[in-house]
Parts: sequence; C-alpha cells; structure tokens
Amino acid sequence: MTKAELVSRIAQDANIPKKAANSALAAFVAAIHDSLKKKDGKIRVADLGTFRILKRKPRKGVNPQTKKKIKIPATTVPRFTASKALKESVKKAK
Repeated sequence: MTKAELVSRIAQDANIPKKAANSALAAFVAAIHDSLKKKDGKIRVADLGTFRILKRKPRKGVNPQTKKKIKIPATTVPRFTASKALKESVKKAK
C-alpha cells in the first residue's frame, strides 16, 4: 500500500476529505518523529505497536568484498514492535 492509497483509505473510512486525511497522517508521522528524537523516545499506539529508539554498541564486522575486518561505530536506530492485536490480525489473514 502506498501513502496515496493509505490517505484514500483513511479519507473513505473516516468520511473526511483526502486533504484532511493527508494532514492527519502527516501529523501522526511527525508526532512519531518528534517522540523518537527525545532522550528516551518511545511512542505506543494501541492495536498497532510501539516505536522506540535502540542504541547499538560498536562492534566488529567484515567487509564481504575484501574480507577485511572493520569497526562498526555505535549508532541509534528506530525500532518498531508490533502489538499483540496486530500480530493476531495478521495470523487470521492467512
């Protein structure tokens, strides 16, 4: 599903114009971004899941082309964990 398809679906289900649905989706995404930028950023959306930040420690790796050992620096990445309701929904779809 593309963003345009998602906006259309939100507009249809909420019985609102596509412009309003697009604004609502943009606000939702901005709220997630802003929450994750905070020191202990975490946002939980019931029936969807939890967005949080994960701090990865520095580690050693191998360049697959040269087989040379490299140092991978510490980094911070976003992480999403699906809720139980979402997992059950996907299981039922099979």
